[in-house]
Amino acid sequence: MRVLNEICRQPTALFGLAVVVTVIVMAIAAPLIAPFNPDEQMFDGLTLEGAPMPPGGPFLLGTDTLGRDLFSRMLFGARTSLIIGLVANGIAVAIGLFVGITAGYIRGWAGNLLMRFTDLMMAFPALLLAIVLAALLKPSLWIVAMVIALVNWVQVARIVYTETRGLVERDFILAERSLGAGHGRILFLHILPHLIPTAIVWGTLGIATTVLLEATLSFLGIGVQPPDPSWGNIIFESQSYFQAAPWLVFFPGAVILLTALAFNLVGDALRDILDPTQRGRG
Repeated sequence: MRVLNEICRQPTALFGLAVVVTVIVMAIAAPLIAPFNPDEQMFDGLTLEGAPMPPGGPFLLGTDTLGRDLFSRMLFGARTSLIIGLVANGIAVAIGLFVGITAGYIRGWAGNLLMRFTDLMMAFPALLLAIVLAALLKPSLWIVAMVIALVNWVQVARIVYTETRGLVERDFILAERSLGAGHGRILFLHILPHLIPTAIVWGTLGIATTVLLEATLSFLGIGVQPPDPSWGNIIFESQSYFQAAPWLVFFPGAVILLTALAFNLVGDALRDILDPTQRGRG
């Protein structure tokens, strides 16, 4: 409740939260809101010349190159993009927490080995690595989510490792050890709770990156495959009509940008609220 009150006091964070809630609600309620089946190629969905219909009339945002309603496809595309964002980022945060806590707590050669592997993964450009993995595997919604998770966990692992190293030297941890507390008790009752705010902040910020990366992979044709709609493959399918039907690129591109911005605004606000020492740092 305190977190929500703090967010409501910040206009930018409140705007971001409103956008996030709107996108999530519209994605969940897509079957009820969508005026048409997203895969239906309608008889009156193209002009006499076979071009997409512009926004207006029964087609709020116009139609695509196959005469399908763009608004309906974007609603169902929101489901795809958010599912990938939540699943991929959830897996990435879980992997990052496990690697970071393990390396920071046990230290020694095993901890160094884990962090050198993390550094090695960070050395590869995330987009390039995602493209290679997506090209090697058969693209699908869950494969794309897994690929994105495998390239996004390293930042979380590095931050969690640094925080864990600091926590294990704190007096209350040393006191627990002197009282004979086991490793499980120390990890789950004393270290992990201190890392939850970091996981929440990076989980929120990471969704924006994940949505953008999914859109990029889909735009390159190695993400979610048609006929399943996603914001990225809607742009991919319409790129040759950029000049003749600019709304096919503008509307999904604007939604991607707005959604990423909203999650970033909420993530920044959560960082300031949950960790006041980070306030004002970009």
